[in-house]
Amino acid sequence: MKDIKAVYFIGAGGIGMSAIARYFLGRGLVVAGYDKTPSDLTRQLEKEGMLIHYEENIDKIPEACRQADSCLIIYTPAIPSDHQELRYFQQQGFEIQKRAQVLGTLTRQHKGLCVAGTHGKTTTSTMCAHIMHQSHLDCNAFLGGISKNYGTNYILSDSDYVVIEADEFDRSFHWLSPWMSVITSTDPDHLDIYGTKEAYLESFRHYSELIQPGGALIIHRGLEMKDHLQEGVRRYDYSLTEGDFHAENILIENGEISFDFISPIERVNHIELGQPIPINIENGIAAMAMAQLAGCTADELRQGMKTFGGVDRRFDFKIKTDRLVFLSDYAHHPKEIFQSVRSIRELYRDRKITAIFQPHLYTRTRDFYKDFAEALSMLDEVILTEIYPAREQPIEGVTSELIYNNLRPGIQRQIIRKEDVLDMVKERDFDVLLVLGAGDLDNQVPQIAEILKKRL
Repeated sequence: MKDIKAVYFIGAGGIGMSAIARYFLGRGLVVAGYDKTPSDLTRQLEKEGMLIHYEENIDKIPEACRQADSCLIIYTPAIPSDHQELRYFQQQGFEIQKRAQVLGTLTRQHKGLCVAGTHGKTTTSTMCAHIMHQSHLDCNAFLGGISKNYGTNYILSDSDYVVIEADEFDRSFHWLSPWMSVITSTDPDHLDIYGTKEAYLESFRHYSELIQPGGALIIHRGLEMKDHLQEGVRRYDYSLTEGDFHAENILIENGEISFDFISPIERVNHIELGQPIPINIENGIAAMAMAQLAGCTADELRQGMKTFGGVDRRFDFKIKTDRLVFLSDYAHHPKEIFQSVRSIRELYRDRKITAIFQPHLYTRTRDFYKDFAEALSMLDEVILTEIYPAREQPIEGVTSELIYNNLRPGIQRQIIRKEDVLDMVKERDFDVLLVLGAGDLDNQVPQIAEILKKRL
């Protein structure tokens, strides 16, 4: 990157964009940008010194961001190509980079510890960042979720390491040059971008080629993808109970989880999960494997896992009592939902579990409605809302009814409008209630929690 004095973000409020904005704010640059709507995240960025406006308007661009020789423009792939401000910067000859290009530069300036995968990457990368940050090694981090330990998605330090969530959307992770990488899963997703499962898997194969010699790949056992590594890159595999890295002596009782971490470097006995959820055993194995390969000690692994507080919207418990449990989870792919529901079933074996699910994207619903129905059928009751469109236009015949009609016989089910969710919660009793999805239904979670708390 050239000698820049200002950075302008088009799509400033995205979780990944905001982490990079904080990076430049921490370096004392003028940081400004546009986003479509205000959010808790954009309001927090404004408090931290970022100049944000919410109207697509060239006149709103600050003067410091109008100098092509000293201002870098960063945009998200979700921004349409005809966006007024993007076109203005293109016409004026500004240096314009995707978010992933900036992260790619950082992986060449530091030792990049990257986590890729259809699901599991946010929790695993945040775990690894926490282990590293509280260790003698420390790290920088750009995360895809808000760490509960730090209240942010970004860690800044003088460390040579940077932990990055490697996003496969729009092939963004192809800009990275990891020193080490975990690949958690390769269940096909984003078929609106990739077209076919084969193209999706090929994208991960190409990503594995980008790992630098001297580094390592830590890949989940049994994935369909075929990795292709440069000479000098070590390859390890992991899973729950098999592989170079795995767990033994798993104990789940009284809401606590512990296990022994088996590793070719050093066995570490009695790991306790600070966020005791069954799926976090595997996430923890991957996070500890990368941290251990980077040089973290056994005691640092134990302390990091025990003090890990979780990630907002990832198995995010809002109420946890004997009478009532309420949590939200970002799961929006069938395999994510399957893992999420299976973990809840393990924790609450004999209780009625109800989920409110907001499908995310018309294309994903069209491609995977039967898989969604199969995963959701592990629940006792399913309440569906309309599809959250995000960047897409409606597709004829693609609605939440596709999922509804394919749920297993005997499952309690209904479809309601998002606007009616709060009224429904007021009228109903729940045992274990889960809000699922990556859309905007999560905005109602605080209100749902308040309604339910009043009953307690």
